[in-house]
Amino acid sequence: MVWLRRTTHYLFIVVVAVNSTLPTINAGDYIFYSDWAWTSFVVFSISQSTMLVVGAIYYMLFTGVPGTATYYATIMTIYTWVAKGAWFALGYPYDFVVTPVWIPSAMLLDLTYWATRRNKHAAIIIGGTLVGLSLPIFNMINLLLVRDPLEMAFKYPRPTLPPYMTPIEPQVGKFYNSPVALGSGAGAVLSVPIAALGAKLNTWTYRWMA
Repeated sequence: MVWLRRTTHYLFIVVVAVNSTLPTINAGDYIFYSDWAWTSFVVFSISQSTMLVVGAIYYMLFTGVPGTATYYATIMTIYTWVAKGAWFALGYPYDFVVTPVWIPSAMLLDLTYWATRRNKHAAIIIGGTLVGLSLPIFNMINLLLVRDPLEMAFKYPRPTLPPYMTPIEPQVGKFYNSPVALGSGAGAVLSVPIAALGAKLNTWTYRWMA
């Protein structure tokens, strides 16, 4: 049954990685965080932190080799860049979909696993916290490098959205004075239990396939 167990593992990895890229496209388009300003930034930061950590820790504990979380984040990044090419083929600018910066946060998870001598619980608690804390920071830097996302949001409205969901001028700072701090704080708290879920899924898979 070894082949069945390994197939299940790899299928899970592919499914999670693909689904991690889909919210990037559906919730982001070009305007990643800009449709509803910092509200979107906070919500998207949390979702990306949790999606990254659940797949990355699953993959890392499956192999037992530090570095595989970074490899997993690289897979997610490549998928998203391929999807960007599909949007480009439809006539949108190539950076219409902003690719999140997953890799540095995954590297922190790998470093935690390596520094604690492959301690699963340290990876869950410390690594999960570091992923949640760091991803919003890296993504804000990423967003600052994109040329005027609001202008592009109005120039290239999403073709699949109903009129009442078209981009509106956001009230920046009205709700959140520090979206990075809020996203990092919430992400750090939520990424730990989600990392534990990823680790538990690894155990469950072995039991199911035994």
